[in-house]
Amino acid sequence: MERQRKRAQAGFTLPELLIVVAIIGILASLLMPSIRGYQARAKVSEAMLMITQCRNQVSEVYASGSEMPLANTWGCEADKPSRYVDSIRTTDTGVIFLRLGNEIGDLRLSLHEITLAPLNGAGNLMDEPDLGTPIRRWRCGNTGDGTDIKADYLPSSCRG
Repeated sequence: MERQRKRAQAGFTLPELLIVVAIIGILASLLMPSIRGYQARAKVSEAMLMITQCRNQVSEVYASGSEMPLANTWGCEADKPSRYVDSIRTTDTGVIFLRLGNEIGDLRLSLHEITLAPLNGAGNLMDEPDLGTPIRRWRCGNTGDGTDIKADYLPSSCRG
């Protein structure tokens, strides 16, 4: 009788193991797209941290009322400032362009641009008449400004 008991407790059968492996495979295939989306947003968020200095520089110029710099002369432009960022450029009105680099490792993001545009109290793009006034808010990730990344990959704080 003791011999029969040991045999019954031997372990899982092959069909049971195959069912468990199939369930794990199905769950993994369902979760992979969302995991890749989270990874893409995390990389873009890390790259967006590089804009902070440039945003501060543009804010200071508008608030101080000093002369408007020309395009790419705001003092915050950079080539390859981080692993995921290829370049940071500015327009003559202070719109910031962040170009993602190839090292981001995702073709949905590589060599695409994200914009950050300063807006006045009326919600319009700031320009020379706005010198001497603070920037009311920033518009981030707007396709009209030049962003060419799908909104799903932008951080939640940077969607239009």
